[in-house]
Amino acid sequence: MSPRSGIGFPPREGTVTGLVLAAGGSLRLGEAKQLLPYRGRTLLDATLDMARACGFDELLVTLGGSAAEVRARVDLTGCTVIDNAAFSSGCGSSIRSGAAAVTTDALVLLLGDQPGVQPSSVDALLAAPTPLAVCRYDDGLGHPFLFRRPVFAGLLGLHGDKAVWKLLHSGRYPVTEVPVVGRVPIDVDTAADYQRLLESQ
Repeated sequence: MSPRSGIGFPPREGTVTGLVLAAGGSLRLGEAKQLLPYRGRTLLDATLDMARACGFDELLVTLGGSAAEVRARVDLTGCTVIDNAAFSSGCGSSIRSGAAAVTTDALVLLLGDQPGVQPSSVDALLAAPTPLAVCRYDDGLGHPFLFRRPVFAGLLGLHGDKAVWKLLHSGRYPVTEVPVVGRVPIDVDTAADYQRLLESQ
């Protein structure tokens, strides 16, 4: 049973892994965005705190660019680290690496530079009846994504940066768009994104 069951959330069917993608090389930003200061810690610390609050049965985090510095400065307690040597080829490689390590019935995909996701959004995703689900915010679709085991084989074939979106729109799997109130949470790709995130605190 999920740690969140019995505290206002419905029991989850099956076991769930959270996969936090944090292997990027931050080429557009010019410095390791995982380590940017945020709320007195690092950006990745904030995202992992959010992920821990989701009560996953298993929590994976992929590292690649700046991996040594991330290990030294970020609290990875409770996480299984997946090293992705092919991180420069795009986030598809991190998803492949993470999906290959999943031992549960479902996978929730989270971005390491998007700390504003709410655990309630994850719970809403997990109530979706289809093997693939995505959040429908007021201003469009956005992470996190839910993948159930029938989709795992598709994840293992992903390549490039937008591969997960191509899978979503491929028509290969039924998809639920789960309504979430508010705008898509900010993810940090540029200095302007980081500034917007700081201003939104």
